[in-house]
Amino acid sequence: MSKQTSLRKYGKQSRKPKSQRLFAELPQTPIRIQPMRAVDDDEIEEKSILEELTNRISTIKIDDENSIPTESPRRSPRRKTQHAPLDSPRIEPTKLQTPRVPSPPISENLGEPEQPDTLEAVDSKEDLQVLSWPEICPPGDRIVKIAEASYAEVYRVSNERGTSIIKVIRMESPIKPLTKAQQKLGLVDEESRSESDLMGELKISEWLADIPGFVVYKERYIVQGKTCRELLETHQAFHKKLKRQDPDRLQFYPSPSRYLDDTKFLVVELGDAGTALEDFHLESADQLWDIFFHVAVALARAEALIEFEHRDLHEGNLCIRKAGDPIPLEDREGSSRFGFSGLEITILDYGLSRAHADYEVEGSQPIAYDLERDLGIFTSEHAPQCEVYRRMRSFFLRGDRICIPPENHKKPYEEGIDGPIAWARHEPYTNVLWLAYIYEWMVTNFKGLKKEVNSFKRLTKELWMYLNPDADDNVPSFGSASDVVRFALEAGWIEEDQLMGSREEIEKSILSILTIDDTGKTPQDEGYAESPIRRSPRRRQQKAV
Repeated sequence: MSKQTSLRKYGKQSRKPKSQRLFAELPQTPIRIQPMRAVDDDEIEEKSILEELTNRISTIKIDDENSIPTESPRRSPRRKTQHAPLDSPRIEPTKLQTPRVPSPPISENLGEPEQPDTLEAVDSKEDLQVLSWPEICPPGDRIVKIAEASYAEVYRVSNERGTSIIKVIRMESPIKPLTKAQQKLGLVDEESRSESDLMGELKISEWLADIPGFVVYKERYIVQGKTCRELLETHQAFHKKLKRQDPDRLQFYPSPSRYLDDTKFLVVELGDAGTALEDFHLESADQLWDIFFHVAVALARAEALIEFEHRDLHEGNLCIRKAGDPIPLEDREGSSRFGFSGLEITILDYGLSRAHADYEVEGSQPIAYDLERDLGIFTSEHAPQCEVYRRMRSFFLRGDRICIPPENHKKPYEEGIDGPIAWARHEPYTNVLWLAYIYEWMVTNFKGLKKEVNSFKRLTKELWMYLNPDADDNVPSFGSASDVVRFALEAGWIEEDQLMGSREEIEKSILSILTIDDTGKTPQDEGYAESPIRRSPRRRQQKAV
C-alpha cells in the first residue's frame, strides 16, 4: 500500500455524500450564508420521496411568536407512551434556514447482540490508509495536544496550507507495560477501543458532519508504530500544564514513549473548530445567549434528523470560534437575543453518543455506545460532569429527575421501569441534561461584568426553571432540545426568520413542526388541539415493532 509523502495538506474540504435528507440547507450561524448545492442524478429517487413529504407540509401559522403561552404547561414529569413512527411521518423538531448539505447514505449500525435492544454490527471492512507518526507530523508541521476526550486524545496539526484537528483513538494492540515507578504514581491507562465501537462512532460522525453546529468530518486512517519526537514533546507539555492546574489529576493516556511497532491508532481528521469552551474567555451576555442557543438548535436539528443524543456534552466537547464582529446595540431590532456575538459554535466527540439515521424504516436499528460495559463512569466523582452521567442512567432506570447516588450504580443492565436498561433507546431528555450543564457552567465561569451575567440569568429565569434537573417534582421540564428551541421562539429570543428556510425548500422547518400538536395534526386539520409545549422529561414509551 502506498503511503503519502512527508508533506501533508490539512484543511481540505470534506467529501460530499450522495444522498439528500431533511434539514439539509441550514446556516452555521444567523449571519453566515453558504451557496446551494446542485442536485445530481443520484438524488432523483430520494427527491421524489421528499416531494411526497412536501405535499403534507401545511402553511406555517403561529399566533404570537413573541410571547410565551399563558396556558399552564403540563405539570407531570412522567413519560408519555411513545408510538413508533411506522405509518405516518414522525413529528420532528428543528431547523434553521440554510445551505443544503446532505447526509451520507449510511444504513449499517453498531451492535451488541447479547444485550437488551440489540443493534446490528457495523460493517468495518473499509481499507484505511496506514501511516506512521512521522508522516502525520513531518518536518515543518506543528502538532499540539489540546484536549482529552472520551477514549481519545485530541491534537491540532498546522502547516502553511491550513489547520486540522486529529482525534487519536488507541485500538486493541500491544503497548509497553507500565513501569513500577509509573504504577506507584497511580497512572491508569485508558482502555483501548474495539473496532466495532470505533466504526459506530465514525458512522455517527459522518451523519452529523453536514448538520450545522457539528464538527466537519474530513477523513480517517490508521497510524501504526513508534512515536516521533514532536508527539512526545507536546504530550509531556500538555500534562505538565494540567499538573500545575490540578496537582491531583491522574494521567489516563499512555505516554507516546510506550508505543511499539505494532501499536495502532485510529486517527480521525476534523475541521478546526476553534477553542474549547473550557478555555474560552466568556465576557459578554451576547456570548452566553449565542453559545447556549446555537448548541440547543444544533441538538434539536440532530434529534429530528437522526434521533441524536450526545450524552457527553461537557465544556471540553464544545468549541468556540470568532466568525465575525459583534453587532452593536444600536443596530439591533426587535426582542431577539440570538445571533449578535459573532461567534460560531461547534459540537464534537461522539464517543458515547446515540443516533438512528433510518429510524422511520421498520426493522432498522440505532447506533449507540453501551455505557453499561463500564459502570465506572457513573460511580466516578472526579469531575462535575460525572453527575450528568448518573442523571442520564437514573432517568433510564426511573424516568424522572431523581438522581441515583454513585454507590447505587453497581449492577449492569439493572431493571428499570421499561425492563433492563438499554442505551439503544432514544431518550432526548439526555440532551436537556447536558444543556442544563452547559448553562450552569457558563454562568459559573463567566469572566465579564456581573451585570451582564445577572441580566442573562434574570431574563432566562423561567427557562432555567424548566431546565433545572434539581427542580421539584411538580415543576414542568423540557423533554428534548427541540422543546428548548420552541420555548426560545415563543419568548421572542429567536426571530422567526432565523428559524425558517425559504418556502421553495422541500424540507420542514422548525416552525412547521412547532405548529403540530401531540396527535400529529396542524392548525388546518380538523380536531387540532392547541397546547403549550410539553415540558415533561418522562419519555413516551415505544411500542414493539
